[in-house]
Amino acid sequence: MTDARLGLTVTHRRYVPYSHAHYAGNLVDGAYALALFGDVATEVCIRTDGDEGLFAGYSDVRFTAPIRAGDVVEVTAQVSRVGTRSRTLELSCAVVCRGRPERSESAAEVLDPPIVAVTATGTVVVPAAS
Repeated sequence: MTDARLGLTVTHRRYVPYSHAHYAGNLVDGAYALALFGDVATEVCIRTDGDEGLFAGYSDVRFTAPIRAGDVVEVTAQVSRVGTRSRTLELSCAVVCRGRPERSESAAEVLDPPIVAVTATGTVVVPAAS
């Protein structure tokens, strides 16, 4: 029998404010995406188990493209394994819109296709069922 929680997908979108730029070229540090992974994982735990759960760890984190201030990112978590108290999540952060300051201060464009910036596998834990 297949667990109905397998394959559950949660997606968040977020504008990356200029206050989060840490490096030249308005680059945002990689920890920004990891924090967003924590947010989307929290919603997964609420939906699967009625509890916010706790992030236990990451494996196979890959930073494949830059995230910049002015971007709009889409963060997705999909449940790939369900254990007794743990859930394995496949995580991705893709840039779906990007600011184009070379055109004008407020110019931006939709990226089609989006640019996958960060991927990871994460493990969350939830309390034992009562």
